[in-house]
Amino acid sequence: MAGTTVADGGLVLRAFDAAATAAGLPETGPERDAARTYVLDTMGQSKITVFRALFGDEDRAQLANRSFEAAYDEFATEATAIPGAAEAMTALREAGVKVALTTGFSRGTQDKLLDALGWNEIADLTLSPAEAGRGRPYPDLVLTALLRLNIDAVDRVAVLGDTASDIASGRAAGAAVVAGTLTGAHTEDQLRAAGATHIVASVADFPNLLNSL
Repeated sequence: MAGTTVADGGLVLRAFDAAATAAGLPETGPERDAARTYVLDTMGQSKITVFRALFGDEDRAQLANRSFEAAYDEFATEATAIPGAAEAMTALREAGVKVALTTGFSRGTQDKLLDALGWNEIADLTLSPAEAGRGRPYPDLVLTALLRLNIDAVDRVAVLGDTASDIASGRAAGAAVVAGTLTGAHTEDQLRAAGATHIVASVADFPNLLNSL
């Protein structure tokens, strides 16, 4: 969601900084800088997985995760939709395409974001990592969406994301289209290096891409 359909505006990094401080990471210096770089590199992945990798301690990771969720929940009202995102999803559904919104956030944080945007009815399905097994870069979110939406085969699935983890997840699932969008965390070069089959400027261009195939 953040970076693909939602203009995050740096909210993830702000929430991370609050979480890192709560977990005892120095507020300035190379340790904080390295952690922020890691967070940027792993955008799209389950947040608890990121904190486990950063801190190597379950209690500390859980504390950071709770602090992250509390901070992001507070900031969620500041989030806005990527221009054309709602229209793109509506157009896809009207054309008979089922739409799933997946995230690396917890269910509670995802719900806060959906509420803030008024998007509770905009998709056929919304999924968080806890509901799929594992988060990105694993294929679980894509495959769970396929099963819950009664899609016949993975080659009838198209994935759109703004991070290398999104692309890796779609490729691992076997989706026919795994497109990168340039409105989020990673560059075109990073998305292509991860294996993106297509690149679009934003989600607003995604229906036209699918119609052209």
